[in-house]
Amino acid sequence: MIVQVKDADKAFGGQDVFKNLNLSINEREKVAIIGANGVGKTTLFKVLNGQETLDKGNVYWNSKSKVGFLDQIHLDPDPLTVEDYILEVFKDLIEMEARLQTLEQNMTQDSDESMMETYSKLQTEFSMRGGYTYHYEIRSFFTKFGFDDEDLKRDIHTFSGGQITRLAFIRLLLSKPDILFLDEPTNHLDISTIQWLEGYLSNYEGAVVLISHDRLFLDRVCKVVIEIEDMVATRYESNYSNYIELKEKAIATHNVKFQQQQKEIQRLEALIEKFRYKKNKAAFAQSKMKYLDRMDVMEKKEVKNKEFKAEFSPNVRGGNDVMTVDNFSVGYDKPLVTLSFEFKRGKRYAIVGDNGTGKSTLLKSISGKLEPLGGELLLGHQISIGYFDQQLLDFSMTNTVLEEVWDTYPQLTQTEVRQSLGRFLFKGEDVFKSVAVLSGGERVRLSLVKLMLAHDNLLILDEPTNHLDIPGKEALEKSLKNYAGTILFVSHDRYFIETIATDILRISDHKIEHTQKSDKTFEVSTPNEYPEKKEEKKQQYIDFKQLQRRIKKLEEELLELSESLELHRELRFDPDYYHDHNKMQELDATIDEIHNDIKQREHEWTELVETMEETQK
Repeated sequence: MIVQVKDADKAFGGQDVFKNLNLSINEREKVAIIGANGVGKTTLFKVLNGQETLDKGNVYWNSKSKVGFLDQIHLDPDPLTVEDYILEVFKDLIEMEARLQTLEQNMTQDSDESMMETYSKLQTEFSMRGGYTYHYEIRSFFTKFGFDDEDLKRDIHTFSGGQITRLAFIRLLLSKPDILFLDEPTNHLDISTIQWLEGYLSNYEGAVVLISHDRLFLDRVCKVVIEIEDMVATRYESNYSNYIELKEKAIATHNVKFQQQQKEIQRLEALIEKFRYKKNKAAFAQSKMKYLDRMDVMEKKEVKNKEFKAEFSPNVRGGNDVMTVDNFSVGYDKPLVTLSFEFKRGKRYAIVGDNGTGKSTLLKSISGKLEPLGGELLLGHQISIGYFDQQLLDFSMTNTVLEEVWDTYPQLTQTEVRQSLGRFLFKGEDVFKSVAVLSGGERVRLSLVKLMLAHDNLLILDEPTNHLDIPGKEALEKSLKNYAGTILFVSHDRYFIETIATDILRISDHKIEHTQKSDKTFEVSTPNEYPEKKEEKKQQYIDFKQLQRRIKKLEEELLELSESLELHRELRFDPDYYHDHNKMQELDATIDEIHNDIKQREHEWTELVETMEETQK
């Protein structure tokens, strides 16, 4: 066990976040912490990270475990290159490397057995801790997270907030703690990076604890789900998809026991009522009353449904040719992407591509929020556009929730506005909350209320699932699947794309490629769906195991060769050699051969590691 939370209470302003919470994380476990927004997931992380203290209860750590959190970076104003920032992780290795170089220099002048023994031990430890591979690891991670080698020399202050978060993520992964705590790790990552990260975390040597609303990411990484609900943590030995079924079965089993207990209570109460006033049975009745008083009475459980109920419907059907763009070029200082395409009624187009390729810029230009750099856009007959902005800026912060919707649709009665808000979970006093104090998820729901009431027949959605919890995402998916109009959207949520899209517009190299969405655009599957053939699965397993064994063998050989290299180098200080020119020549030739063997194996190791990463993807 790495960490245990026992009997934990936490409240803010008299409002309980969790009460009598108990959970534990074991070595190498991959755990998803789930629950609706506001149940205390991030608060729990802050408690574990020491940023918050418990009101009651304790946290017990394995003292030998190295812990890593993906925190917000607080940078000093002084210049700092990205390379220096990341190399801080390898401070011990760099110091060992310097000590090795110093020892090598000393040994060329004067060496003894003690010095050579010290050097040999230090060199072995250096090799085992990755001293010969950490530069490769840095560049490998750097590339996977969408950076170029040239970025290593840039001042970290010149990067955006999202880029700095990714750099912090790289440094955290390179530090290889025994347990990783990651709160929404897929934020700021494009789809290709998310897919790589899934493979890396699935095979990570340590434990991983995730808070994420990315259902596919949770399914592919985690084998344990801990749900926080009603201030209690419940553990399920399952991935996310199976957890839902396990939870429903657990609730059904609990409710059967609840019904049985209710019948027993009724039976006992009937007996008590029958005999309590009879002298010869009064003691019997009294014992049953005491038994009832001591009974731990169960409560009926229900599957809580916190989904909003949206119904997007266009007032006007509109033409079949929804929109035509010709050499439509978008960007700021220079074009990011140029598109020529005809959008058809009833289709749902997902725009995908790496960060910075112009996805959101294209949506802003199509919706009229940003001037295009060139080309033409022609809307079809009676087409009206509804736009969802991921920045959530289309609000008056001084308004209440009720005023924000009513000001936009003054023709509606207050009852109609409140009914619409209620469908998006704004009920009772919630409608009088100031827009300025709303959470990200609440602002998304408020924006969707306004979008629903517009009844447009072309919806342009820029990251609509950002800030939504999993029930919210599922509710939005249901509503959009039943929408009769046309949708053009950007999302990093692969499950959302698979569920909604009929067509894919993929941006690459400033161009867009159109394809019909297949059933496996991102290989999304739930358990027992898209099953692999047993033989294929077995062969993949064998190939992967062979790959792992070869990598391990190469690492062992590299260690042996490094030790052999040092032994042969030590012979240079042996009088039998440095007094014999021929022997020294033969020794130098042998050392060169060992060097070549090391380079060959390092090259093969690098290729195999890259192959394994591709296999994991």
